[in-house]
Amino acid sequence: MSKPILFTGSGVALVTPMHPDGSINYGKIEELVDWHVANGTDALIICGTTGEAPTLKMEEHLEAIRVAVVRADGRIPVIAGTGSNDTHHCIRSCRSAKEIGTDGLLLVTPYYNKTSQRGLIAHYEAVASATDLPLILYNVPSRTGLDIKPDTAAKLYREVDTVVGLKQANPDMAATGYLASISDIPIYSGNDDLTVPVLSVGGIGVITVLGNIAPTISHDICRLWLDGHTDQSRDLFLQWMDLAQGLFTDVNPVPVKEAMNLMGMGVGACRLPLYPMEDGAKEKLAKLLLRHGLITN
Repeated sequence: MSKPILFTGSGVALVTPMHPDGSINYGKIEELVDWHVANGTDALIICGTTGEAPTLKMEEHLEAIRVAVVRADGRIPVIAGTGSNDTHHCIRSCRSAKEIGTDGLLLVTPYYNKTSQRGLIAHYEAVASATDLPLILYNVPSRTGLDIKPDTAAKLYREVDTVVGLKQANPDMAATGYLASISDIPIYSGNDDLTVPVLSVGGIGVITVLGNIAPTISHDICRLWLDGHTDQSRDLFLQWMDLAQGLFTDVNPVPVKEAMNLMGMGVGACRLPLYPMEDGAKEKLAKLLLRHGLITN
């Protein structure tokens, strides 16, 4: 029996909007959920890297998930980032997210303390034994210092029933291609500037930062490719490449929050230690938004 797929297409790694005092703007989360539903986003990933999960208190983390789940009301899948470098804490977070009603979980590899590939397998097996929610593995070695090797991802997909996908934020396309050659694990690009390359080796979508400001574009790049209109998908992807890369000229999510604020979306600043962009970088970002028609002046 084939495994269920949580979503295909564009899953937006949602920012966590803040009030001026640094508290979470839960009302804005509701607005963003409605906006993404109306603009073609295929899934929402909340409290991940782009959602500033490392600086959220546990009660904030769970409340943000709850608000998104309640507001989505089944209209769009909500996937909660509940990964941790402490397996027991990760399990507690996953169980809490299930109680809230989330549709699935995004599980980053253990960071800082890291582990071996055998330890990774044991970590994910322990989490899977504690919840029946679908699990998307999250591979982002530039942040965690730990890479899920293709053979490890293939083994986890083959042997753990609830592992249903991989967010591949490792830019090594040779590794991604090799994984696709040895396993049918659904792969989501974790980098907007690699969406089409990942789709070209059999990927089924992207977990996107760009989608926070251009949800229809992110959706269309994926949908065109998956529907067989590969030339149109590639052309659209290349047209928006400059902005996709522009959102990573500083530490994510600093630039995308700046872009959203320039667009009048009022998501506030990032929490320290993330720090505002320099004026020159802001000006360059504003020019990109103007070029793509996302702001008018």
